Amino acid sequence: MDVFFQLFWLFFIFSSLTPYFQQQTLFATRARRLRQLEEKRKSRAITLIHRQEAINLLGVPISRYINIDDSEHVLRAIRLTDKSVPIDLVLHTPGGLVLAAEQIAEALLRHPAKVTVFVPHYAMSGGTLIALAADEIVMDENAVLGPVDPQLGQYPAASLLKVLERKDPKDIDDQTLIFADVAQKALAQVYQTVVDLLRHKGWDTAKVERVARQLSQGTWTHDYPISVTEARELGLPIVTDMPYEVYDLISLYPQPRGNKPSVQYHPEPYRGDRSPVRRSQRNDN
Repeated sequence: MDVFFQLFWLFFIFSSLTPYFQQQTLFATRARRLRQLEEKRKSRAITLIHRQEAINLLGVPISRYINIDDSEHVLRAIRLTDKSVPIDLVLHTPGGLVLAAEQIAEALLRHPAKVTVFVPHYAMSGGTLIALAADEIVMDENAVLGPVDPQLGQYPAASLLKVLERKDPKDIDDQTLIFADVAQKALAQVYQTVVDLLRHKGWDTAKVERVARQLSQGTWTHDYPISVTEARELGLPIVTDMPYEVYDLISLYPQPRGNKPSVQYHPEPYRGDRSPVRRSQRNDN
């Protein structure tokens, strides 16, 4: 009986510690992958990856999103990087706090060496704002960016102003008028931020203002996916030669466990004869 009791406690302790060791192993693997990317590109690599995302009809992030804690960490990483060292930022985010996204974007813009943003899947809203600061945006062929128009609670700022255009102010309640006033200020502020980011790309004033209006003034719904083709048509510096190291890195940020996966496949590239290509056989150059 004593032996059984001891085995039970050993099993209990092992079960309790296993998640911790798994997490530490995952952190160590992420660090190695990040280092591999840095060694290959001779750069400082930073990740800004948000999982557990939940987006409603208007694209407002509900769970993980860009916040002040993120901006503090990214700004610290930039400060620790010599001015001559390029920065590579891996972005996977539904967006988030405008203040935090603007801080990151402006810090990247001031970095003298080349700044590259990698978007393996999506960088919406504040993520797109950050990407606009890059000298080069590397996207998967199926990845998307998104509009950067501000949201006030559950309402797009641009839509709140439409209320003033379509109704007599005498028929609008005070709270809506206050929201509309804040919305007008928010749209002007984000527009100016985008103008400042695009101006550094050497574009003429007319093009800068046109693209800034299209991205920030409610041209589309907030969850509208801007494809690689459309981003290039806007004039953004988009390339699609995504390094395998970025794909490997983002695969180390899985969704939290708890639900059964809805997608399943053999996680290896296939040749034309359908035989899998092992990691050691890949040509990443």
